[in-house]
Formats: sequence, structure tokens, C-alpha cells
Amino acid sequence: MPASALALVLAAALLHALWNLAAKQWGGGTHFVFSCALGVVVLWLPAVLWLGLDELPRWSPLAWGFVAASAVVHLAYFNCLIAGYRASDLTVVYPVARGSGPLLSAVAAVALLGEHLGVYGTLGLAGVVGGILLITMGPRLIGRGTAQDAETARRRRMGVWWGAATGTLIAGYTVLDGYAVKVLAVSPLLLDYFGNLLRVPLQLPTLLRQPHSFWPELRRSWRGVLAVAALSPLAYILVLLAVREAPLSRVAPARELSMLFAALLGGQLLGEGERGWRLAGAALIGLGVISLAL
Repeated sequence: MPASALALVLAAALLHALWNLAAKQWGGGTHFVFSCALGVVVLWLPAVLWLGLDELPRWSPLAWGFVAASAVVHLAYFNCLIAGYRASDLTVVYPVARGSGPLLSAVAAVALLGEHLGVYGTLGLAGVVGGILLITMGPRLIGRGTAQDAETARRRRMGVWWGAATGTLIAGYTVLDGYAVKVLAVSPLLLDYFGNLLRVPLQLPTLLRQPHSFWPELRRSWRGVLAVAALSPLAYILVLLAVREAPLSRVAPARELSMLFAALLGGQLLGEGERGWRLAGAALIGLGVISLAL
């Protein structure tokens, strides 16, 4: 991978961890998802008008189809992620979400396509599974620590399930957006912007069902909305720019370094428990994902 692409991926990983921290700290229900999409549309409009609007007439119907499909998958992903953060801790949901996509892809390739993982693939698969176990069980994995109460155990299980569902959707939009950028030559800025723009009307029915709760939730979570609206597109645009310079199979695993940033930030700033175990689990998942890519 070129050094420039690696620098883009590392910057994107840190920004990605930061906006997920904001979503965990201030995120709420579906109104939060709608507000973030609307915030992106407003905040990034000047950049779109200045840098990329002249590209739109050159888009083919296939390009618009990929943008629309990406918008739907991204909407499902963000709703799934926010639901996971409501149900569990950042240091559980985030690493599982980032690691489960490559894990599920590898398992499907072996089970359905008859592929062989090889040594690196097997080690990578073991690393992802082991990291998830470390995050889920902590010191109880080696027979230490106190037994979990029923509520704590339930929150961890929910975090793993929501994380896995989110990871599946991450794998989906990564393929869609990678094809749009590399093959159809769609601008990363416009791809992300119009994806958010299309998500606004898709979320309107939910807003109209509960209009009375929109403003109270926005007053509570406006800091998180601003952080997500500013940082999320920037992080993803940097990744898509890196995809133009390096193979997707190298960029996608490298961006999982965001798990380390998230584990550090989640443990330090949110005070989530078993920080060392969860950080070790995130690191093991990251190494496993890189090994799967090799």
C-alpha cells in the first residue's frame, strides 16, 4: 500500500473512532439518525457545490443505482449501530462490528464457495473469534474475575449480536462503494453526500410518526449530531480516496485500526469496564482482519 494511502486510512480510522464515540455518548433513536443525515446535507453542501457538482451530468444510470443502493445499506447500518450503542457498550459493539464483516465473509467463502483459508486465513479467523471472546468474557475467559450479573451478561450478548449485524452491513456497503469509486469513477465526496441526501426522505416516515419528540431529542443530542455530520463523511471520504490509490483488499483491513482508537477512547472517556481486556480483544480482532487480508 502506498504511504499516502496508508496515511489517509490512519487519519480516517481516528476520525471514525471519534464520531462513533460521539454517537455512543449523545446518540438516541431514529431521530438522531435523521438529524445526522440532514446535518451532513447542510454542512457539506458548500464543498459539494465547490468541488464536485459538475460531475453529476456524467453519472450513468448504473452509477445512480449504486448510490441509491449504498444509501439504503448505509441507513440500515447506522440504525443498527445506534441500536447497538443503546443496548451495550462502545467497547463491545464497535470491535465486533468492525471485525465480524471479514469474519462472515471468510466463513461464507469456505462454506459456500469451497475456498481454502490457508495458514494466514486460519490464524486470522482464530484472531477475530478470540478477540470477540476476550471482549465478551474478559477475565472470565481464563477462569478469573467475578461472575456477571444477569443484566451485564445480557448487555454483552446484545452488543455482540448488534455488532455482528452491523458488521454484515459494513461488508455490504464496502463492496458497493468500492465498486462505485474504482470502476464507475464516482467522486467519494458526491457518493457520500448523495447517499445522505437520499437517506433524508427515507427517514421522513419515522419522523412524521413521532414529530413531538424530534425537537426535545435534538436539543439533547445536537453536539453528537454536529460531530457525526462533520466527521463521518470526512472519515469515509478519506477511505474512498485511499481506495483509489490502493487495492480495496488492503484498505478495508487497514482501516480496522480504528478499533484500537475506539477501545482506548471508550475505556478512557466513557469509563467502560475491563478496558485492558477489551483493548486486547480489539487488537486481536485487528490483527486477525489483517491476517485474513493476507
